[in-house]
Amino acid sequence: MIHPTAIVASGARLAADVSVGPYAVIGEHVVIESGTSIGPHTVIEGRTRIGQDNQIFQFASIGAIPQDLKFHGEETTLIIGDRNKIREFTTLHLGTEDGGGVTKVGNDNLFMAYSHIAHDCLVGDHIILANGATLAGHVEVGDFAILGGLSAVHQFTRVGSHVMASGGSMIAQDVAPYTIVQGDRAKVVGLNLIGLKRRGFSSDVLKTIKQAYKLVFRSGLKLEEAIASIESTLDSSAELDQFVAFLKKSERGLAR
Repeated sequence: MIHPTAIVASGARLAADVSVGPYAVIGEHVVIESGTSIGPHTVIEGRTRIGQDNQIFQFASIGAIPQDLKFHGEETTLIIGDRNKIREFTTLHLGTEDGGGVTKVGNDNLFMAYSHIAHDCLVGDHIILANGATLAGHVEVGDFAILGGLSAVHQFTRVGSHVMASGGSMIAQDVAPYTIVQGDRAKVVGLNLIGLKRRGFSSDVLKTIKQAYKLVFRSGLKLEEAIASIESTLDSSAELDQFVAFLKKSERGLAR
């Protein structure tokens, strides 16, 4: 299933049913698991491991060295999970020594054309990066987040789970789970209620999340005061605990 014009290094390890399109190039240290398809002219290099049933479209660049002047050839890795769709001209880079050495992508994600995942990013599951969306180095993105076209996330910034960022958003501070952000620099404009309902959040959980949202974003309280109020007045749940834990971990400051 390897096209005769493709170049696959002798050390690369491909499952028997991996398909490789015309003129693709696969490097010495690449591992690709069962069911994955590699489109024409794709380049996969570095110490890259790709899981099962991924679809990688033409001209994608995967596992190249980081766009980081501090990188000097260290043995770092890129790990991609299962069932991801990586569209045309998407770029995903190796990690750096300073960032832990690993760029990691989860499962069931859609990375549209020209999207970019930089070194040392940690990307969860069921995420959509629309056309031209860009993650700088060391960014973390939680499950089910959606970043609109031409949006960008500043290095070391975290985007919480179930976040929706409008197209063109410039995200320079941490974005709390369940929220919608937009603008330059991106501000919180509401809760992603439609997305949460589609994903099965119960009415009771939604009610609690709304109350927590008001305490953090509409009450005028300092963040520490809002967190204390949430913990003392609202019923605990896994969803609320995730929200609070994210707030407590913020180092870049919170988009408000």
